[in-house]
Amino acid sequence: MQKRLSMKINSLLERHFPERRLFLRSDADTRFIRLRPVTQLLGFAGSAAIVGWAIIATSILLMDSIGSGNFRDQAKRDQDAYERRLNELSAERDARAAEALAAQERFNAALSQISIMQSELLNSETSRRELETGIEVIQTTLRKTMKDRESARDQVAALSDGGTNTAANSATDDAALNFLTAALETTAKERDQVVADAQDALLKAEEMKSEIEVMSDKNDQIFRQLEEAMTVSVKPLDKMFSAAGMNTDRILNEVRKGYSGQGGPLMPLSFSTRGGSAVSANTQRANDILKDMDRLNLYRIAAQKAPFANPVKSAFRFTSGFGRRWGRMHKGTDFAAPHGTPIYSTADGVVIHSGWLSGYGKLVKIQHQFGIETRYAHLSKLRVKVGQRVSRGQRIGDMGNTGRSTGTHLHYELRVGGKAVNPMIYIKAANDVF
Repeated sequence: MQKRLSMKINSLLERHFPERRLFLRSDADTRFIRLRPVTQLLGFAGSAAIVGWAIIATSILLMDSIGSGNFRDQAKRDQDAYERRLNELSAERDARAAEALAAQERFNAALSQISIMQSELLNSETSRRELETGIEVIQTTLRKTMKDRESARDQVAALSDGGTNTAANSATDDAALNFLTAALETTAKERDQVVADAQDALLKAEEMKSEIEVMSDKNDQIFRQLEEAMTVSVKPLDKMFSAAGMNTDRILNEVRKGYSGQGGPLMPLSFSTRGGSAVSANTQRANDILKDMDRLNLYRIAAQKAPFANPVKSAFRFTSGFGRRWGRMHKGTDFAAPHGTPIYSTADGVVIHSGWLSGYGKLVKIQHQFGIETRYAHLSKLRVKVGQRVSRGQRIGDMGNTGRSTGTHLHYELRVGGKAVNPMIYIKAANDVF
C-alpha cells in the first residue's frame, strides 16, 4: 500500500518535474547525477522560500525606513507644538500678572479715595450735629429772653410812674435781644452753608460710588480672566501628576520646603480700611489667584525634577514594553534607534552610577527627588560622571548595544522607592498635558 502510494506521488511529480540527469565527463570517465522529482521539488521549494524571504525582508526595510521618517516628522511637530504651548503659557502668565498688578493698583487707589470721602463725610456730619445742637441752645435762650422781654414790657405798662430803673432794665433786655438775634442769624447762615456742603459731598459721593461700581465691574472681569487662566494652567498639571500616581500635596510641600529660587512664594495681599480686620471679596479673590500662581510655579519646579520627559528626542521605535517577556519580568521600556543616538536625562538629578553593570552593559543611574531613580542601559558611550548634577534634557550618553542585548537600543527604567514602575505612565501623562 505504501509503495503504491509512493509510486502515485512520483508519477504526479514527474508531470511537472520529470527526472533529469546531470552528466559529468572527464578525460577518462563519464559520470552522471540523477535528479529525481522529489529532489527537484525540494530545490524549487527552497529557492522559492529564499526569494520570498528576500521580498519580505526588503518590504520590512522599506516600511521601517518610511516609518522612521514619519516618526521623525511627528516628533518634530510634537516638539514645535510643545514649545509653542510653553511660549503661549508663559506670555499668558506674564499678561495675567501685569493685569493683576494693574488691578491691585486701581483697587488701592479706589480704597484711598473711599477712605478720604468717608473721613470728609464723618467730619461734615459731626459739624452739622454740633451746629444743630448750638442752634437748639440759642433758640431756647432766645425764647426765654423774649418771654423775659414781654414780662418786662408788661411790668413797664403796669407801672404808671415809669421809674428810671425800669427804663434801664428794658434797655438792657433790648441789647441782649439784639445780640441773640444777630448770633441766631449767623448760626442760621452757617447751618445753611453746612447743609449745602453736605449736599455737595453727597453728590460727590454718588459720583464716586458710580465710578467705584464701574471700576468694580472692570476688576471683576479681570479677576474672572485671571481665574480662568489659572484654572486652564493648573488643572492639567494636577491631572498630569495624578496620572503618574504622585500625591500632589506631598510633592508641592516637598518642593516648597526646598524652594531656592529668587523671590520665594507669592505672599497674600492684605488691605484694611479704618482698621477693619475682615477681608473683602476682591482681596480674597486676589489671594486665591496668588495661591494658584504659587501652585503653578511649584508645579513648574516639580515638573523639572520628575521624569516626565522622553529620553530619546530623535526618531525611534518601541521594541519592548514594561511587563512579562519570555517568562521573566522586563522592568523597563526599550527604544530602538541608530547606533550613537543621543540619550537625554528625563529630569533634574544627581548621577549615582556611570559605568559597566552586568547585563545592563554601560549604564547611567540618576537619582531624582521624590524618591525616583532612572536607569539608561546598553549605552555605547557615557557622557557623565558619578556625583555630577544634571538637568532635564541634558545629554548623558549615546545609544548602543553593550551588555545583554540583541541589538542597538536603549533600555530605560524608572524606579520609585526602589520598585520598578512603567516609565510610559510618566511619559504619557506629560504627553496628555503638553
